[in-house]
Amino acid sequence: MTLPLLVIGNKAYSSWSLRPWLLLTHVGVAFEERRLALDSDEFRRAIPDLSPTGKVPVLHHAGRVVWDSLAICEYANETWLDGRGWPRDPDARALARCAAAEMHSGFAALRAQLPMNTRRLPDAYRWDADAERDLRRVEALWRELRVKHGRGGEFLCGEFGIVDAMFAPVAVRVLGYGATLDDIGTRYVSALRALPAMQAWYAGAEAERERLAKYESLA
Repeated sequence: MTLPLLVIGNKAYSSWSLRPWLLLTHVGVAFEERRLALDSDEFRRAIPDLSPTGKVPVLHHAGRVVWDSLAICEYANETWLDGRGWPRDPDARALARCAAAEMHSGFAALRAQLPMNTRRLPDAYRWDADAERDLRRVEALWRELRVKHGRGGEFLCGEFGIVDAMFAPVAVRVLGYGATLDDIGTRYVSALRALPAMQAWYAGAEAERERLAKYESLA
């Protein structure tokens, strides 16, 4: 049987790629990975035949092409996870879906001013009030999920799921930029970073040789 193919960008930089990769890896779905270095000639040559949007990530499976990180997670949930990607409890599931959708479509200032870079260490760089408001909103979402539905595990609804995969790049940003969070948020970031799948992603990023100025040189 042919394995599903997940096409991703740089592990150091591609926050959208991290989400489905982390979910599939954590739950043990076997897949073939193809990494295309962002802003490279290889990417520009290959991506038109792989993704209808010209972007990563994109999943190929059983003759289907599934693009967009949340759509891939939903597809994985239906195909391999028997629905386990979302909480069984309907209240928890509704809140988790709302939080994941908000992450998917919002937080523009956070994305723009704190681009994901797994190799980054905190320094004197600071962001503006819009990005800080985004961080505080993330903090509030995490607190609400953990307090209401986090019993039974270290993640937002106890066990790791799609909502955690969607917020994983924010954890990378918190660590890389030294953003301050409350105790709940700090513990949650530590739990995400300790995941074996997340450790594997960081190791893959460390092995990459590409360095893109828009991620590495922030004024």
